[in-house]
Amino acid sequence: MTAVAPLVAWVREGTELFERTMAGIGDEDLNAASALPGWRRTHVAAHVASNADALVNLLTWARTGVPTPMYASPEQRADDIEKGAGLSAGELREKLAAANARLDRALAEMPEDVWDAQVRTARGRTVPASQVPWMRVREVWVHAVDFLAGTGFADFPAPLLVALIDDAAPAFSGRPDPPRVVLDATDVEVRREIGASGDAPVAVSGRLADLTAYLLGRPVPGRLESVAAGPPALPSWL
Repeated sequence: MTAVAPLVAWVREGTELFERTMAGIGDEDLNAASALPGWRRTHVAAHVASNADALVNLLTWARTGVPTPMYASPEQRADDIEKGAGLSAGELREKLAAANARLDRALAEMPEDVWDAQVRTARGRTVPASQVPWMRVREVWVHAVDFLAGTGFADFPAPLLVALIDDAAPAFSGRPDPPRVVLDATDVEVRREIGASGDAPVAVSGRLADLTAYLLGRPVPGRLESVAAGPPALPSWL
Protein backbone atom coordinates (compact mmCIF):
# COMPACT_ATOMS: atom_id res chain seq x y z
CA MET A 1 0.00 0.00 0.00
CA THR A 2 1.37 3.41 -0.95
CA ALA A 3 1.48 6.34 1.45
CA VAL A 4 -1.43 8.02 -0.34
CA ALA A 5 -3.62 4.92 -0.55
CA PRO A 6 -5.38 5.53 2.80
CA LEU A 7 -6.11 9.12 1.75
CA VAL A 8 -7.51 7.98 -1.59
CA ALA A 9 -9.73 5.55 0.30
CA TRP A 10 -10.99 8.46 2.42
CA VAL A 11 -11.63 10.45 -0.76
CA ARG A 12 -13.83 7.66 -2.08
CA GLU A 13 -15.67 7.16 1.21
CA GLY A 14 -16.21 10.89 1.57
CA THR A 15 -17.41 11.21 -2.02
CA GLU A 16 -19.97 8.49 -1.38
CA LEU A 17 -21.09 10.28 1.79
CA PHE A 18 -21.37 13.61 -0.03
CA GLU A 19 -23.33 12.10 -2.92
CA ARG A 20 -25.57 10.13 -0.56
CA THR A 21 -26.30 13.23 1.50
CA MET A 22 -27.12 15.25 -1.61
CA ALA A 23 -29.29 12.43 -2.97
CA GLY A 24 -31.39 12.69 0.17
CA ILE A 25 -32.21 16.33 -0.57
CA GLY A 26 -35.21 16.87 -2.83
CA ASP A 27 -34.74 19.02 -5.90
CA GLU A 28 -36.92 21.78 -4.45
CA ASP A 29 -34.83 21.83 -1.26
CA LEU A 30 -31.44 22.23 -2.94
CA ASN A 31 -31.94 25.99 -2.92
CA ALA A 32 -32.21 26.09 0.86
CA ALA A 33 -29.45 27.72 2.90
CA SER A 34 -26.32 25.77 3.74
CA ALA A 35 -24.10 26.11 6.80
CA LEU A 36 -21.84 28.50 4.87
CA PRO A 37 -22.76 32.20 4.99
CA GLY A 38 -24.20 33.39 1.68
CA TRP A 39 -24.20 29.95 0.09
CA ARG A 40 -27.19 27.80 -0.73
CA ARG A 41 -26.87 24.04 -0.94
CA THR A 42 -26.48 24.44 -4.69
CA HIS A 43 -23.35 26.52 -4.11
CA VAL A 44 -21.87 23.78 -1.93
CA ALA A 45 -22.50 21.16 -4.61
CA ALA A 46 -21.18 23.38 -7.41
CA HIS A 47 -18.06 24.19 -5.41
CA VAL A 48 -17.33 20.53 -4.72
CA ALA A 49 -17.80 19.71 -8.42
CA SER A 50 -15.49 22.54 -9.51
CA ASN A 51 -12.93 21.54 -6.89
CA ALA A 52 -12.81 18.00 -8.30
CA ASP A 53 -11.83 19.31 -11.72
CA ALA A 54 -9.35 21.75 -10.15
CA LEU A 55 -7.62 18.87 -8.40
CA VAL A 56 -7.56 16.88 -11.65
CA ASN A 57 -5.57 19.83 -13.00
CA LEU A 58 -3.00 19.44 -10.22
CA LEU A 59 -2.70 15.70 -10.83
CA THR A 60 -2.22 16.41 -14.54
CA TRP A 61 0.50 18.91 -13.64
CA ALA A 62 2.28 16.31 -11.49
CA ARG A 63 1.97 13.59 -14.12
CA THR A 64 3.03 15.63 -17.15
CA GLY A 65 5.26 18.30 -15.68
CA VAL A 66 3.24 20.96 -17.53
CA PRO A 67 2.00 23.68 -15.14
CA THR A 68 -1.77 23.30 -14.95
CA PRO A 69 -3.28 25.66 -12.34
CA MET A 70 -6.33 24.67 -10.35
CA TYR A 71 -8.20 27.70 -11.66
CA ALA A 72 -7.37 30.32 -14.26
CA SER A 73 -8.07 33.01 -11.65
CA PRO A 74 -10.01 33.58 -8.43
CA GLU A 75 -12.66 35.23 -10.56
CA GLN A 76 -13.00 32.12 -12.73
CA ARG A 77 -13.37 29.96 -9.61
CA ALA A 78 -16.15 32.17 -8.24
CA ASP A 79 -17.85 32.36 -11.63
CA ASP A 80 -17.81 28.57 -12.00
CA ILE A 81 -19.47 28.18 -8.61
CA GLU A 82 -22.18 30.72 -9.40
CA LYS A 83 -22.88 29.16 -12.78
CA GLY A 84 -23.06 25.71 -11.23
CA ALA A 85 -25.38 26.94 -8.50
CA GLY A 86 -27.69 28.29 -11.21
CA LEU A 87 -28.10 24.95 -12.96
CA SER A 88 -31.26 22.91 -12.64
CA ALA A 89 -31.18 20.27 -9.92
CA GLY A 90 -30.76 17.48 -12.44
CA GLU A 91 -27.96 19.26 -14.29
CA LEU A 92 -26.14 20.00 -11.04
CA ARG A 93 -26.35 16.40 -9.88
CA GLU A 94 -24.98 15.25 -13.25
CA LYS A 95 -22.20 17.84 -13.11
CA LEU A 96 -21.13 16.64 -9.68
CA ALA A 97 -21.21 12.95 -10.61
CA ALA A 98 -19.17 13.55 -13.76
CA ALA A 99 -16.55 15.64 -11.93
CA ASN A 100 -16.25 13.07 -9.15
CA ALA A 101 -15.75 10.32 -11.74
CA ARG A 102 -13.02 12.31 -13.51
CA LEU A 103 -11.13 12.81 -10.26
CA ASP A 104 -11.50 9.16 -9.29
CA ARG A 105 -10.01 8.11 -12.63
CA ALA A 106 -7.17 10.62 -12.30
CA LEU A 107 -6.31 9.33 -8.82
CA ALA A 108 -6.38 5.71 -10.02
CA GLU A 109 -4.12 6.49 -12.99
CA MET A 110 -1.43 8.37 -11.05
CA PRO A 111 1.98 6.69 -11.44
CA GLU A 112 3.63 5.88 -8.12
CA ASP A 113 6.77 7.86 -9.01
CA VAL A 114 5.07 11.25 -9.48
CA TRP A 115 3.42 11.75 -6.09
CA ASP A 116 6.48 13.77 -4.99
CA ALA A 117 6.15 16.17 -7.94
CA GLN A 118 5.61 19.77 -6.84
CA VAL A 119 2.40 21.58 -7.76
CA ARG A 120 0.91 24.91 -6.70
CA THR A 121 -2.45 25.33 -4.99
CA ALA A 122 -4.96 28.07 -5.76
CA ARG A 123 -3.61 30.00 -2.78
CA GLY A 124 -0.05 29.89 -4.09
CA ARG A 125 1.39 27.19 -1.83
CA THR A 126 3.83 24.78 -3.43
CA VAL A 127 3.08 21.25 -2.24
CA PRO A 128 3.82 17.69 -3.37
CA ALA A 129 1.07 16.03 -5.37
CA SER A 130 0.69 13.57 -2.49
CA GLN A 131 -1.24 16.31 -0.67
CA VAL A 132 -3.93 16.46 -3.36
CA PRO A 133 -5.93 13.52 -1.95
CA TRP A 134 -6.01 15.16 1.48
CA MET A 135 -7.20 18.40 -0.08
CA ARG A 136 -10.14 16.45 -1.50
CA VAL A 137 -10.79 14.58 1.75
CA ARG A 138 -11.44 17.87 3.54
CA GLU A 139 -13.77 19.08 0.83
CA VAL A 140 -16.10 16.12 0.47
CA TRP A 141 -16.38 15.15 4.14
CA VAL A 142 -16.77 18.61 5.65
CA HIS A 143 -19.04 19.96 2.93
CA ALA A 144 -21.31 16.95 3.33
CA VAL A 145 -22.00 18.37 6.80
CA ASP A 146 -22.52 21.84 5.32
CA PHE A 147 -25.60 20.61 3.45
CA LEU A 148 -27.44 20.66 6.80
CA ALA A 149 -29.20 17.51 5.68
CA GLY A 150 -28.56 15.03 8.47
CA THR A 151 -24.87 14.25 8.00
CA GLY A 152 -22.68 15.29 10.92
CA PHE A 153 -19.14 14.97 12.19
CA ALA A 154 -20.31 12.05 14.32
CA ASP A 155 -20.57 10.12 11.03
CA PHE A 156 -16.81 10.47 10.45
CA PRO A 157 -14.26 7.83 11.51
CA ALA A 158 -12.27 8.92 14.56
CA PRO A 159 -8.88 8.93 12.75
CA LEU A 160 -10.31 11.37 10.20
CA LEU A 161 -11.61 13.66 12.94
CA VAL A 162 -8.15 13.70 14.53
CA ALA A 163 -6.56 14.46 11.14
CA LEU A 164 -8.98 17.35 10.59
CA ILE A 165 -8.19 18.78 14.03
CA ASP A 166 -4.45 18.56 13.39
CA ASP A 167 -4.93 20.18 9.97
CA ALA A 168 -7.03 23.06 11.33
CA ALA A 169 -4.89 23.78 14.39
CA PRO A 170 -2.37 26.05 12.58
CA ALA A 171 -5.22 28.24 11.24
CA PHE A 172 -6.62 28.55 14.77
CA SER A 173 -3.20 29.48 16.09
CA GLY A 174 -2.84 32.05 13.31
CA ARG A 175 -5.79 34.12 14.51
CA PRO A 176 -5.03 37.57 15.95
CA ASP A 177 -4.45 37.03 19.67
CA PRO A 178 -5.58 33.40 19.62
CA PRO A 179 -6.49 31.89 22.95
CA ARG A 180 -4.41 29.00 24.20
CA VAL A 181 -6.80 26.07 24.14
CA VAL A 182 -6.51 22.49 25.27
CA LEU A 183 -8.91 20.23 23.40
CA ASP A 184 -9.77 17.16 25.43
CA ALA A 185 -12.04 14.52 23.91
CA THR A 186 -14.32 12.76 26.35
CA ASP A 187 -15.16 9.74 24.20
CA VAL A 188 -11.67 8.77 22.96
CA GLU A 189 -8.13 9.38 24.16
CA VAL A 190 -7.33 12.50 22.13
CA ARG A 191 -5.85 15.67 23.58
CA ARG A 192 -4.43 18.62 21.66
CA GLU A 193 -3.01 21.96 22.84
CA ILE A 194 -3.23 24.79 20.30
CA GLY A 195 -3.09 28.56 20.19
CA ALA A 196 -0.69 31.08 21.66
CA SER A 197 1.99 29.73 23.96
CA GLY A 198 2.58 31.28 27.36
CA ASP A 199 -1.04 32.06 28.18
CA ALA A 200 -3.00 30.13 30.75
CA PRO A 201 -4.80 27.48 28.70
CA VAL A 202 -8.56 27.15 28.55
CA ALA A 203 -9.75 23.57 28.54
CA VAL A 204 -12.40 22.70 25.97
CA SER A 205 -13.81 19.24 26.45
CA GLY A 206 -16.47 17.26 24.62
CA ARG A 207 -16.96 14.50 22.11
CA LEU A 208 -14.29 14.31 19.42
CA ALA A 209 -16.87 15.06 16.73
CA ASP A 210 -18.02 18.20 18.56
CA LEU A 211 -14.45 19.39 19.10
CA THR A 212 -13.85 19.02 15.37
CA ALA A 213 -16.98 21.01 14.55
CA TYR A 214 -15.88 23.71 16.99
CA LEU A 215 -12.40 24.01 15.52
CA LEU A 216 -13.74 24.11 11.95
CA GLY A 217 -16.18 26.90 12.77
CA ARG A 218 -19.28 24.75 12.36
CA PRO A 219 -22.33 24.52 14.62
CA VAL A 220 -21.66 22.15 17.52
CA PRO A 221 -24.56 19.75 17.99
CA GLY A 222 -23.40 18.47 21.36
CA ARG A 223 -22.17 20.18 24.48
CA LEU A 224 -18.70 21.58 25.06
CA GLU A 225 -17.40 22.52 28.47
CA SER A 226 -15.41 25.74 29.03
CA VAL A 227 -15.63 27.02 25.47
CA ALA A 228 -12.91 29.58 24.82
CA ALA A 229 -13.80 32.87 23.15
CA GLY A 230 -15.91 31.40 20.36
CA PRO A 231 -14.87 29.29 17.38
CA PRO A 232 -12.30 30.37 14.78
CA ALA A 233 -13.10 31.69 11.36
CA LEU A 234 -13.80 29.18 8.61
CA PRO A 235 -10.62 27.46 7.38
CA SER A 236 -8.86 29.15 4.47
CA TRP A 237 -9.10 26.08 2.25
CA LEU A 238 -12.87 26.37 1.78
